Amino acid sequence: MAQIPSLDNAPLNLTSLREQSRKELINILKNIRGRKLLLVDPKLSGSLNLITQFSLLKEHAVENLRHILGEPIQSDCRSILYLVRSEINLMKFISSHIQHDVSQGLQREYFVYFVPRRTVVCEKILEEAKVHQMLTIGEYPLYTLPLDEDVLSFELDFAYKECQIDGDTSSLWHIAKAIHKLEFSFGLIPNVRAKGKASTKVVDILNRMHRENAVGSDVGVPEINTLILLDREVDMITPMCSQLTYEGLLDEFFHINNGSVELDASIMGSQQSGKKMKVPLNSSDKLYKEIRDLNFEVVVQVLRQKATSMKQDYTEVTTQSQTVSELKDFVKKLNSLPEMTKHINLAQELSKHTTKPSFLGRLDIEHTIVDGQSYEICFEYIEEIIHKQEPIGNVLRLLVMFSITNAGLPKKHFDYFRRELLHSYGFEHMTTLRNLEKAGLFKKQESKSNWLTVKRAMQLVVDDTDTANPNDIAYVFSGYAPLSIRLVQHAIRSGWRAIEDIVKLLPGPHMELKREGYPNSSVLETQQEGLANLDKLVDGRRSLVLVVFIGGVTFAEISALRFLSSQEGMAYDIIIATTKMVNGQTLLEGFMEIMP
Repeated sequence: MAQIPSLDNAPLNLTSLREQSRKELINILKNIRGRKLLLVDPKLSGSLNLITQFSLLKEHAVENLRHILGEPIQSDCRSILYLVRSEINLMKFISSHIQHDVSQGLQREYFVYFVPRRTVVCEKILEEAKVHQMLTIGEYPLYTLPLDEDVLSFELDFAYKECQIDGDTSSLWHIAKAIHKLEFSFGLIPNVRAKGKASTKVVDILNRMHRENAVGSDVGVPEINTLILLDREVDMITPMCSQLTYEGLLDEFFHINNGSVELDASIMGSQQSGKKMKVPLNSSDKLYKEIRDLNFEVVVQVLRQKATSMKQDYTEVTTQSQTVSELKDFVKKLNSLPEMTKHINLAQELSKHTTKPSFLGRLDIEHTIVDGQSYEICFEYIEEIIHKQEPIGNVLRLLVMFSITNAGLPKKHFDYFRRELLHSYGFEHMTTLRNLEKAGLFKKQESKSNWLTVKRAMQLVVDDTDTANPNDIAYVFSGYAPLSIRLVQHAIRSGWRAIEDIVKLLPGPHMELKREGYPNSSVLETQQEGLANLDKLVDGRRSLVLVVFIGGVTFAEISALRFLSSQEGMAYDIIIATTKMVNGQTLLEGFMEIMP
């Protein structure tokens, strides 16, 4: 299992959340007698890695841990424990396992624990397969998973597509429940701001939960001062852009999954080419914590400087007499050598991708699209890469950006791109295009674009960005300031009332609430005169802001939020919570359906 990140420096006691999840898992294991086989939904295995180690599971009689597959169970364990999300295909696997065991005369006990909660649909499938009565069914309420000391995940991979395409808003109840549970641990959050249909809906559900089951008065002063919720729909431009921070690029090219990347061992200097290895990436790695939020151009320079410094120290220690103290300092630096080697290898591999003409060309056109000035140049570039049959994910990212910044495309151009995409990549992508159209990401133009107005008012394009010594969040995209983070910036400093005309131009409603009567009352009122300045100390501590992204957040956006929090005069810490970590590719994969 991958290294579990330390949460010791978190601005909130996230360790207690992880320990609670671990305790609940162990209680499930204790209630199942004897040796047991743990079969896990593949999507949950990464989450478990961040909660516990296999050695602890073994202490509670778990003989083995495997992914759930369609093949029959090969084990002599009499107790089989399934840990699953409420997915229909997993119910079919479980049913086939049990039916096969029955046909072979095998007698076992089966336990199915849904994460975070069971659904009627899944239980119906188990009933129809006539295995429901042979199961003990329960729930493992894993609502919030700490990915790092300032990042929480609700592990809702398909929340955005479910809301936008399927009309399924059950994930919003899950998000509200997760926030409600946080409030039971850390106090009622007094200030709430939300933008987007899903975000305002979550606030409504949260308020209802609060009225029905109020947070007790014994919690004390609230540890989280403000909750800001943003729909991904409000800013779909940012995730479509290529991230340029170190952590963002690692995700773009290697896909960071639950705090680690899986790479060919040869990239990390191993002689075993072809063998995969997991590389942990979290704040427990001090060097990674130092460089992950930097623009990649700067990371290469920092690594070079550190390597040069270490080389000089080595020369000095081998050619000159050193005091014991100096030798001790040198040995400390040597202890960081594995981290140095790891990141030099990763940076070297990233450089192979970032220096390619195709990548540099895409960056140029992304900036041109965001600038909103050269329609013909953008049109011709997208047309060209379709005809070259570049990966469809790359094409769709640019097409979505192009469509959003122009409030859709003229019918003639929309039909042309649609036809060319299907001819180049196959008519099986028809459903994908229909999904994108339904979500408003690739559509016919029906009104005038307000992108230029938003861009200017929110200062989204920053010329002459200094990536080495940044003074603005635009450094994370080398000149483009994420719209989502500009909204957070305004929300924290003075609220959205000063920019209300601009906020109204963005998708979905918005609200600003002051939850009065803390801690005994459940009355929630809209504050008419804007919320109090949040850059104030609460009981001598830095104010804490929880920013929730419904539909996913990119690593570059997280870097921008960390940058904001670190600025002089900003007396607040920020914790980010998200339905999942995304980039343009993984976000669009949720919409991509291949027709048979």
